Parts: sequence; C-alpha cells; structure tokens
Amino acid sequence: MTNSAPITTADRTAVREMNSWFFDTYLPAWVQMGANASLENEAILQYWGAPLHAASVNMTKCLLTGDQVIGLLRANQEPLQAQQYTHTVVLDRAVKGYNSNAGSIDVIWSRRRADESEIERRAVHFDIHRTSEGWRVVTVASTLTEQSSLSEIWETV
Repeated sequence: MTNSAPITTADRTAVREMNSWFFDTYLPAWVQMGANASLENEAILQYWGAPLHAASVNMTKCLLTGDQVIGLLRANQEPLQAQQYTHTVVLDRAVKGYNSNAGSIDVIWSRRRADESEIERRAVHFDIHRTSEGWRVVTVASTLTEQSSLSEIWETV
C-alpha cells in the first residue's frame, strides 16, 4: 500500500520553473563562469547554496560556507579553463519535481572547446531547493562517463 499525495498544479509549475531556471538561466551563467576566470566569485552563490553536499568518485564533502562552495566550484572550473573550455552540450537530462520547493536534475554534460572537441563528459545529479533568494543547488554528485544516456549510467535496483 502506498501513500502518495496527488500531484498539484503548483508541483507541475515548479517542475517547469526548475527546468527553465536550470537550463535557461543557470547553464548559460555556469558556461560564462567556467570559461571566464575574471568573473566575480559571488556570482556562483546566485546558483549554489551553502551548505552544499558534494560527492564524486574521488571525494565527498559537506561545504558549510559560501567561500567553501566558491572554492570547490573554482577548483572544478580551473582545469576546464586551462583546456580552453568555451561551452557545454547537454547530451541527456531528466528533471523531477518532489514538491513545489524541491526537485532534482540529472544531466550529462559534454564540456567542449570552440572547435567542438570534448574536454570531458560528466554525468551529474543536482538537488535543487527554492530559497528566499530563488532556486539553489544544495547537492551535487557526479562521475566521468563515456555514455550519452542517463539510463546507461546510474545504478538502480
């Protein structure tokens, strides 16, 4: 027996908001921040929250302050900048709304140079929450991949 609440109009609207915020607002900003080291660090906190839980195959951290979040994301951007990163191609994506204030986004990024050569391909899971300042990433988990479909990456039971 399951106790599932009905999906409301507010929940459906929130999923559209999450999708638009992430792909139409956040992604272009991330590309600009990732390609341009001179941008203000505080711009990162318009999209990323603190505390932030971050996990990849070689580390897991709970970042408690904005400065720690900025440090992690700048550390992720520097290798891309060193390889002449200019843009990201979204190979696959899935957006799930849990309620009108929280959801998740799974995506496969293909990070590329201007000539379309790939720097890296990464599958990433984001949890996002609505805050008083707007949507913020509160959890991120990622893995490098050669796959192009999310269904080929995440382990499920």
